[in-house]
Amino acid sequence: MGLLVVGSMALDTIQTPAGSIQEGLGGSATHFSYAASFFSKVRLVAVVGEDFPPRHIALLHSRGIDLQGLSRLPGKTFRWSGSYGADLNDARTLKTELNVFLNFSPELPVALRKSSFVFLANIDPDLQRRVAEQIENPVLVACDTMNYWIESKLQSLRNTLRQVDLLFVNEGEARQLTGESNLYRATRALSSMGPSILIVKRGTHGAVLFHDRRFFWAPAYPVLRVKDPTGAGDTFAGGFLGYLSRRKAVTASRLRRAVIYGSIMASFCVEDFSLNRLKRVTPAAIDKRYRTFRDLTRF
Repeated sequence: MGLLVVGSMALDTIQTPAGSIQEGLGGSATHFSYAASFFSKVRLVAVVGEDFPPRHIALLHSRGIDLQGLSRLPGKTFRWSGSYGADLNDARTLKTELNVFLNFSPELPVALRKSSFVFLANIDPDLQRRVAEQIENPVLVACDTMNYWIESKLQSLRNTLRQVDLLFVNEGEARQLTGESNLYRATRALSSMGPSILIVKRGTHGAVLFHDRRFFWAPAYPVLRVKDPTGAGDTFAGGFLGYLSRRKAVTASRLRRAVIYGSIMASFCVEDFSLNRLKRVTPAAIDKRYRTFRDLTRF
């Protein structure tokens, strides 16, 4: 049982119009697991170097995140540097240092292979597939991807998509994967590649859910000031799958509510750098934004 995430943990250096941060805690598995921990028990599989600050491990422990799948290896931790201009929807990568993440290829502990819900974060599709093959009778396997894998490993990604139930992509990736300029045609085309559930993330324009040949569109939660969008997509996935795994059975109504919870968690993430805003989140604050969402979309 439980929710498993396999992805990266990193130290991020980021510049945005609102400021900057040096070697803040980042990575897909980090943002996902922290957001999901508000809803469900989370198990994290990742790798860090010997230079990874112990305070970051303590922070994840404080959220009850299971770190038995976290490896600490000799060498340096994965680092990413990026900047954002006035359009906060697109990051400019300044530097990527894979370090110990370069040879990341986890062999899951026996207990983790029985996870009911699995998130394969944005990693090499070959690795995503190898991890998926280690899971025993999951309820749902979800994955994320990016334009780099679409361009460099398209066939491998397509092979992976045949093994997953849910795909997270942004609007540009959906069009790139399918060659369709129309978002809704692109979504239908993606579903024919394997995943029965699709989430298209549209940044400040919200998200689209496609399931059972039906669309559900949710706006983004209105944030008055965005400081740093890094990790928002993984935070969205964490809120989405965290809520869904707590409910265990996957139904149409629960998928729709999961979109809302994903949007809520992402709205917290972008209000500060790294996990700084998420650290201050409480269940009451999540409930308050849920009620606001309900009022925003009722007519």
